[in-house]
Amino acid sequence: MITVTFIRHGESEDNLKAIWAGWKDAPLSDLGRKQANALGEYFSSTPITHMYASPLLRAHATAQFVHQHQPHPKPPLIVNPHLREQHFGVAEGHPWVLHAPEGTPVETLFEQKIFPVLDGRDAKYPEAESLNDLARRAQVAIRECVLPHLPDVPIPKDQYSGVHVALASHGLCIGELIMALIALDPEADKEQTHYGLMNTAWTRVDVRVRDGNHGPVNPENSPALEVRVTHTNHREHLNSLKDLPPAHEEVDGARAEARAFFGGAKVQ
Repeated sequence: MITVTFIRHGESEDNLKAIWAGWKDAPLSDLGRKQANALGEYFSSTPITHMYASPLLRAHATAQFVHQHQPHPKPPLIVNPHLREQHFGVAEGHPWVLHAPEGTPVETLFEQKIFPVLDGRDAKYPEAESLNDLARRAQVAIRECVLPHLPDVPIPKDQYSGVHVALASHGLCIGELIMALIALDPEADKEQTHYGLMNTAWTRVDVRVRDGNHGPVNPENSPALEVRVTHTNHREHLNSLKDLPPAHEEVDGARAEARAFFGGAKVQ
């Protein structure tokens, strides 16, 4: 069995704006750095053996904070481009709106550089990725970052192999990553979703090769797995930041909706 922890990045400077920010590479905000450092301190007594991060500044910097607090010997911090957030193409950096104003043609909004949320997993803006495109990329990330660390033989449930893989990524991407991993478990509930992570919140799963499967794990043709979610959207480390000014807690409607969306939540 191995443990896999999915970590969403800290608040970025673009999280403070209601704009499309997928591959737009804004750094962490002041609050985001405090969140990431608090997460690193929280995980300082939890050894991580393998660590991967999106190359985008907000996720990579979050991973660096966690990494610097890890006990020695520290694992290498490996950048994997498949852990990037969904790419929003021509919408990147432009105002985010949940719905198009009633009676306003979408084409008119595009001319004004205003881009509403599109419905459907195949919908996307020009030069962008759809959710299904992101899902396919997440499958590659699981093959490259998780499956190679599975033991070659099944390990009983009551034994822990000591392998702990951490992936620092983004809200929408993490939702697809977890779904890609759950899809490899023939007995898992495929309808379960794990979206809506707060900044620096983490979700954790235990993964093991199911009984009856022996020999080296081939990431390109994975054996049947057992995937058990043990923690969802945990953010206890943020309790240490409760003395921050109220402005950090009060978010207007548009930014609140954007934060929920980019955390992977289904906003209405």
